[in-house]
Amino acid sequence: MSRLSRYLLRIFWSEAMALFAVAAFLLYLIQCLRLIDVISGKGQGLLTLLGQAVLALPSLGIVFLYVCLGIGLGRALRNLQGNSELQVIHSSDLLGTLLRAIGLYAALGAGVLMLLAHVVDPLSVRSSNNWAAGIAADLVSRSMVPHKFTTLTSGVTIVIGARDSQGNISDFFADDQRDADVRRTYFAKAAIISHDEKGYLLRMHQGAVQYLSAEKRFSQVSFDSYDLPMDQLASSRDDSDPLAATTSIDLLLSGDWNDTIAKTLWRRTAEGIRVIAMCLFVAGLAAFPTGARRGFVLPIEIAVLGAAFIERAISSYLPVPSLFGLASGSVAMTLAGLFLLARQLKILRPGGPRRRRAAA
Repeated sequence: MSRLSRYLLRIFWSEAMALFAVAAFLLYLIQCLRLIDVISGKGQGLLTLLGQAVLALPSLGIVFLYVCLGIGLGRALRNLQGNSELQVIHSSDLLGTLLRAIGLYAALGAGVLMLLAHVVDPLSVRSSNNWAAGIAADLVSRSMVPHKFTTLTSGVTIVIGARDSQGNISDFFADDQRDADVRRTYFAKAAIISHDEKGYLLRMHQGAVQYLSAEKRFSQVSFDSYDLPMDQLASSRDDSDPLAATTSIDLLLSGDWNDTIAKTLWRRTAEGIRVIAMCLFVAGLAAFPTGARRGFVLPIEIAVLGAAFIERAISSYLPVPSLFGLASGSVAMTLAGLFLLARQLKILRPGGPRRRRAAA
C-alpha cells in the first residue's frame, strides 16, 4: 500500500469514526432514557439500565454505521478539495490510487458491518434475552405475595395460595390477556421457579392451561408437569424471534437451510452490500474536484442521508419478488453511483492524453 493510500484511509476513517462516536454516544443516552422507566419499574438498579442499553447498541449500530461511513468519506473528500489536495491528486494522475483507497475503505466498512450483523448483534440479543429472563424471574418472584392479585405487566395477573422458605408455591394462578385472539389461564397445585440451560422458567405441577378464543371457544389442556419460560410470563410481548439470537455461524452449522434461515443470512449480508453502495455513491459525488466558486452546493451530509432514506424506502416498499429483493435499494444506489462516476470521468478526462503529450 502506497503512502498516499495510507494517508487517504486514515483521514477517511478518522472522519467516519469521529461522527460514529458522537452518534453512538447520543443513541446510548437516548436508549438509557427509553429504558429507565421500564428498568426502574421492575425494581432493577442503575447497572442493569446501563448494561441493557449497551446490549442494544449493536442493533442500532447496524442502522446508522453505514451512514456514518458515507458521511465520513464525503466530508474527507470535501476537505481534500478545500485544501486543494484533491486537485493535486487528479492533476498528478493519481485517480487510480484514490479510487483504490475508497474501494479498500468500503471493503473494510462492509466487513465491520457484516461482523456486527452476523455475529455481534445476535450475541448481544442472546445476552439481552438471558438478562431479561433473569429480570423477569426476579420480578415474578418478588410479586408472588400469598392471596394478593398482582399485575406483572399489562394484561398478566397472578395470585398464589402460599409460599414456603424453599420457594415452593402452592395454588398458583395466572391470567394472560395480552393476546387479543386467545386468552390464556394457567393454574397448578404446586409450582417453583427453576433454571436450566435455556434460562429461568416456572415449573408447574398438577394443573391445566385454559384457552378462550375471541369467538368464545373454550379449551383446556391438563398436565402433570409444565415449564413456562419466565420471559413469556413477565414481558409485554411473547413473540420473540429465535433466529435473532442465533449467530450466522450457528445457522450455517445447523444444516437446516430453510427459506427463513436463508432470508436471515442474506439480510445480514445485505448490510455489507449497503456500505459498498453508499461509498460508491459518495465517490461519484465528491471524488472529483469542481471549479465552481459560487452557487449552492448540496451539503454532503444531506446527500448521504437522503440517499440512505431512499435506499431504505426502495428495499422496504418496492421489493423485488425474490430473496435478492432485500438488497434492491442497495442495487439502485450502486447504479446511481456508477452513473455519477461514469459522468464525471467523461467530463474530466476527454482531453487527458493530449494534455500529457503537450506537457512532455
